[in-house]
Amino acid sequence: MSDDAADELAVDEFVEYCRTQAGLLSGSVETMSEEADELLDEIDQEMADIRSRLEALPDEVPATETPSTADVPDTSEADVAAIEKLQRELEEKQLLVEAKQARMQAFQDLAAGYTELAEELPSAADDGAEALTRIVEFEADADAPAYFDERQTMVEAAMSQNDEDE
Repeated sequence: MSDDAADELAVDEFVEYCRTQAGLLSGSVETMSEEADELLDEIDQEMADIRSRLEALPDEVPATETPSTADVPDTSEADVAAIEKLQRELEEKQLLVEAKQARMQAFQDLAAGYTELAEELPSAADDGAEALTRIVEFEADADAPAYFDERQTMVEAAMSQNDEDE
């Protein structure tokens, strides 16, 4: 095999790497989307629960005929406290959904970057070495290792190779 064929093959392998990374990121986005949908369903259910509890509260609390020294808990106060607790939990879940949505957007942006790089490499990189350099620079700029818990990126491999060489 000629050097040109080896270089072309290497560029193609790097293109495939970029496509694989984009696919993995897209899969993560799908998973996060399902999790966000589940949280939104929980929020909807809790909102309905809060609404029904509020509707069940009397408009005015009737005067009681029990002596003022009686230790009888006021059920409307207990309901209001429970509703306030549900509201706090609801707000926490809404913040989780917002955080998931922001994370999903970051993953989508990185996937789009990998896809664009995969499209550019065949015409922009003269050989495998240049393709590798472009990928490493892209991953370093995008902080790509933060997105892949169980997979080593090219920039991580290059950094570990540098550490071994020193």
